[in-house]
Amino acid sequence: MGNICRSPSAEAVLRELARLEFPQLQLSVDSAGTHGYHIGEPPDPRSIAAGRARGYDLAPLRARKVDREDFHRFDWLLAMDEANLARLHELAPTGSAGRARLFLEFTGERVQRDVPDPYYGEAADFELVLDLLEGASRRLLHQLATSR
Repeated sequence: MGNICRSPSAEAVLRELARLEFPQLQLSVDSAGTHGYHIGEPPDPRSIAAGRARGYDLAPLRARKVDREDFHRFDWLLAMDEANLARLHELAPTGSAGRARLFLEFTGERVQRDVPDPYYGEAADFELVLDLLEGASRRLLHQLATSR
């Protein structure tokens, strides 16, 4: 939503796992929020700390808002939850809404569809977000690597 917790974490996780585990993939990865609450701000310090503990560097990232051009620049726009997915569908240019999907669709499980927002939570909530993002990222990267 604001691009300071989940989305920058997803960007850092996906980028680093691609670099380490799927170096053959040529990816363009970026994160953005569906609302402009924090444009230009760094990720939440708790996201930075949780990511750093696992080897992900979120510190250089800055919040931005999704724009219509993103639907042309990227094959997929991956939302963290149903509310943000609905907002992406509203923002999508005609015929582009299919590019927006839920990030956790790539876990291969249908138990949990949303990455919970850790903003009002504790350290364990930020760890859970990373757990979910790592699992979905690995599965997504595997899918991309085997489909080429």
